[in-house]
Parts: sequence; structure tokens; C-alpha cells
Amino acid sequence: MIRHLLWFLVTPALGLGVAVEPVAAQGSPKEEAAIAKSAEAFIDAFHKGNAKALAAFWTSDGDYTDQSGKNLKGRDAIEKTFTGFFSEHKGAKLRIDSHALRFVTPEVAVEDGVTAVIPADGGAPSQARYTIVHVKKDGHWLLSSVRDSPYVPQGNYEHLRGLEWAMGDWASDGDKGTVERLSVAWAENQNFINATFMATVNNVSVGSAKQWIGWDPVDKRVRSWVFDSTGGFGEGTLSQVGKNWVIKTKSVLQDGKKATGTLIVGPVDADTITFQSTDRSVDGVAVPDGKEIKLKRMK
Repeated sequence: MIRHLLWFLVTPALGLGVAVEPVAAQGSPKEEAAIAKSAEAFIDAFHKGNAKALAAFWTSDGDYTDQSGKNLKGRDAIEKTFTGFFSEHKGAKLRIDSHALRFVTPEVAVEDGVTAVIPADGGAPSQARYTIVHVKKDGHWLLSSVRDSPYVPQGNYEHLRGLEWAMGDWASDGDKGTVERLSVAWAENQNFINATFMATVNNVSVGSAKQWIGWDPVDKRVRSWVFDSTGGFGEGTLSQVGKNWVIKTKSVLQDGKKATGTLIVGPVDADTITFQSTDRSVDGVAVPDGKEIKLKRMK
């Protein structure tokens, strides 16, 4: 619980260890500046390990609820918890990413954002989302209520969801004893897609490959990386053309030769997909296109 207590922070801040994004607010510039000044003082008190000064940023009946649902009510309870934390975690730093600040009334403001507590040894920060209710009393902005919720980093699902139709296990009909199998699944947090391809003839494997598909934030495009069972490897770029996805590939074969090609993959219906390899070459010598292969979803 103590670990999560440090995620309750204050508004758009300019102090040490704080990063602030542009926020939307309806308050006056004067009130925004006052909240920012309070935030700077809060950060300073935190870095000094001053539990009593930190608790004073709450109203006398203010409260904090951590991610587990445990509630701390009043300055005394908050100060006691801070005191315990600072005795065990000397030198911890605080970072705030404030995403939104809105004024409900001239004396009440609500803030949402993400906070992080960074250990003194430079270890990985602990992060959480937070919502704060600020109130103005006797000319000063104080914390009335603070709530934590789990922080889930923004992932790459939005960039990859156009391939969601491919998730599952697929196989060809086994014409003449040859069967192609494809398995496609999301990796952790849906930041990558994992695909495995295998071909068999009369139940004997004649080749397999593993592929990772992900978002390249530098080139702003979907990319793939593939490794086959012979020792070859390659990479590609993906683009959507109508309902199909076109993968332009460059590979290095196990014997050192360089290969290029285009793989076209697309859905026919919810339980059928096709793929075909075209525009193929090895060391600059053209290779005939592969036949279109139809795969059915395995139940």
C-alpha cells in the first residue's frame, strides 16, 4: 500500500522530476498558476522526505484511496504513512504527467494523470493513474480527494488491430498430402503479433518459420521479422490494400543468398484466409510466383 500511496500527486507541475503535458482547463490563468505553485512545493517537500509538510497539502478531512481500495482519512493518517515510507525509501524521486485539469467551479478543480515514484538506486519507476479533487479554501488550493487506479501503458493495438481477423489456427485441406498450417496470436499487452507457419508432406515437416509483427514508431509503419527452421532470417514492411495486407520482404537465406518477395494475405470470410507469394527473386534472379494457398480456421 505504501508503494501506491505516492501516486496521488498534484496538478500541472514545474518542479524537479515532473513532466507536464498540455492540459485542458477552464480556470483563470491566476488559479492555474496557484495550483502549479502548490505542486512545486509538494514536489520539494517529497524530495526532502518531509512527511508532515506533505500531509499539510490535504484538507483536514481529505482522503486518499490506493489501488487496493484502502482508504486513508485525514492528515494524521497520511502523515503517518509518509513517515513510514521515507524511513524505508530514502532519496525517492517523484514524477508527474498531468493529462487534464478542469475547473468544476471557481473553487473546485479535477485533475487526471499518471504518476511515477523513482527509487534512489535508479530502478524501474512505479506508476499509476490518478484522479484528484482540488478545493480552494481560505485562498489556498488543497487536496480534498485522491484516487489511484492501475496504470496500463499505451500499447500498439491501435496500429495492429487491422490484423485481428487473422488470430487463430488455420490449415489447408491437405491436397495430395501437403498441409500448410498457420497459427497467429497476440503477444503480451497486444504490442506484437506472433505467427508460426509449418508445412508438412504426409505428416513429415518440410519447413517452418516464426514471425513477429509490430509497430515501428520511428518509421510510423507496421513491420515484421521472420526466422525459418533452416537458419534463414528476414524482415518486411506491411501495408493494407483493400481487405488484404501486402508484406514486402527481404531475407538472407541459410547459404548467404539474398531473397526478396511480396506476400499477399487476406480474409475471404470469417473462417477462410488466403496467402500468396509473388515478385520473388534470389540474388537478383526472378523466381516463379507461388500458388495461392487457402486456409480454413481450425475448430
